[in-house]
Amino acid sequence: MSSRMPRPIPFFVHQLGKRELASFTKTLAGPILTTGQTVSEFESKFSKWLGLKHCVGVTSCTGGLHIALEALGVGRDDEVITTPFTFIATATAIEQAGAKPVFVDVEPETGNLDVRKVAAAVTRKTKAVIPVHLYGQMCDMRGLSRVARKHRLFIVEDAAHCVEGERDGVRPGQLSDAVCFSFYATKNMTCGEGGAVAVNDPDLYARLKLLRHHGMNKTAADRQKEGYSHWDMVTFGWKYNMDNLQAALLLPQLERLWKTHRERQRLARNYFELLRDMPGVRFAGLVPHARHAWHLFVIRVDAAVRDRIIHDLNVRGIGTVVNYRPVHQTTYFSKKYHLKPGAFPISELLGSEVISLPFFPSMKTSDQATVARSLRKIMAQLHPKI
Repeated sequence: MSSRMPRPIPFFVHQLGKRELASFTKTLAGPILTTGQTVSEFESKFSKWLGLKHCVGVTSCTGGLHIALEALGVGRDDEVITTPFTFIATATAIEQAGAKPVFVDVEPETGNLDVRKVAAAVTRKTKAVIPVHLYGQMCDMRGLSRVARKHRLFIVEDAAHCVEGERDGVRPGQLSDAVCFSFYATKNMTCGEGGAVAVNDPDLYARLKLLRHHGMNKTAADRQKEGYSHWDMVTFGWKYNMDNLQAALLLPQLERLWKTHRERQRLARNYFELLRDMPGVRFAGLVPHARHAWHLFVIRVDAAVRDRIIHDLNVRGIGTVVNYRPVHQTTYFSKKYHLKPGAFPISELLGSEVISLPFFPSMKTSDQATVARSLRKIMAQLHPKI
């Protein structure tokens, strides 16, 4: 009898191939590797794809959130309302801008920011709100927009999970001042690291372009194209500019984004079918009149056995992660803001129950079946009566 371990099923596999290699090679042969024409081409095509007027390529969604707040004038002594059930970067970007993150608990079904609780958190110091479209499902942007208008707040969307999403006829960026995207290694569109900020306001766009590049009024590509002329630093800025090589990897993916989205939808439906009758397994809630981006496929299990399930899946070669431990439970934020257990009970409950399963467009349905069989065996061992 063979003792070979089954073939491992990774949590994620990127979809970069020949077209990305050709685009990268073409750009590599050009004179400018940093921010230049390839970045401009991506920015133009991505903003058009989103239905927004302007886009600024940056090194990360974190950097994008930071300079979006800076460009809107959010800073020292200001407060920004956001969710604790997100990656830490949502909150650290607020601190980078000099402001204070103020957490509001989430909806129990979706894990998204509970818009009904936002108004109660507004103070005279509140300047903005950052909703996070968790796992690829949009927040209630129509409801949040009404709250923001009433209290004169900026909205900066964290759409790191949600390029393709839509809800109530609204896409990312259509009801906010700025929307920020991530092109991190596991995202639906990736260049390893990278991000973008999209806006409609031309003045905000101009400020973002300065802030992402040291506050300089000319880039290396400008000087190469126009001939040397003295540049000036006209404001304080940061080193957040996307380079041509990153943009070269993104351009082919943008062209097939709807195709890969359809694959994600198909795989999500298959997981629902495989897992829907499994005792002890629940799904994150889906809202009506919405298009899910399906960045992640997440299940919920009993908190008492969640970590054991992750361990047992990993032993079987099945890659899983947790998205997320709530931000306020990390050592840094809990100490700095004196946040005790129980401060945001829904976020804490979800953070103790969620498991992100392997999920990527080229995943085989047979591998999904293996994940489901393994999970069923583990659940039966943990709950022998079910």
